[in-house]
Amino acid sequence: MLGKVRDVLFRQSRCEQAVLPHLDAAYDLARWLTRSDQEAEEIVQTACLRAVQFFDGFQGTNPRAWLLAIVRNTFYTWLQQKNRLQELATPYDEDVHVVESGDADPEAQLLRQADARLLRQAFEALPLPFREVMVLRELEGMSYKEIATIAGIPIGTVMSRLARARRQLQEFLIAHGIKGTP
Repeated sequence: MLGKVRDVLFRQSRCEQAVLPHLDAAYDLARWLTRSDQEAEEIVQTACLRAVQFFDGFQGTNPRAWLLAIVRNTFYTWLQQKNRLQELATPYDEDVHVVESGDADPEAQLLRQADARLLRQAFEALPLPFREVMVLRELEGMSYKEIATIAGIPIGTVMSRLARARRQLQEFLIAHGIKGTP
């Protein structure tokens, strides 16, 4: 009996060491996919439970990619179960999620907020498959190979989606008043 308890505690400790450092990345991915703080928390919680449940099956060397793959799969399961495709089309409410700056210059702060708002709108306007790879590459700094593994798609598809997403972002920003590079 004591041996079983010791094994369970050791397994739990190894899982915590592997997963806990990557919870912020897991939440960021879930947040960008769902566009909702509350639903992102729900997805990360479910993903963490799955990570604990299936930790014995983890044989890789990259727990971050493994956890993000679980978060991604949990999101798509949630999406199917809740039939939330229509809900994801709702616009992001920037006023709810504005982070205040300590900048004393109100004009500079206003310009920064306007640029950040426009960039967020452009990012949120991306189709889900493009937004997903952009989050993993540009916000989480994942390699193409890691993204391919997480998303279960070929590296060429990752590269194609990133190129098309970047082009759509550029077109959105130019159409809304930010000049492109010459």
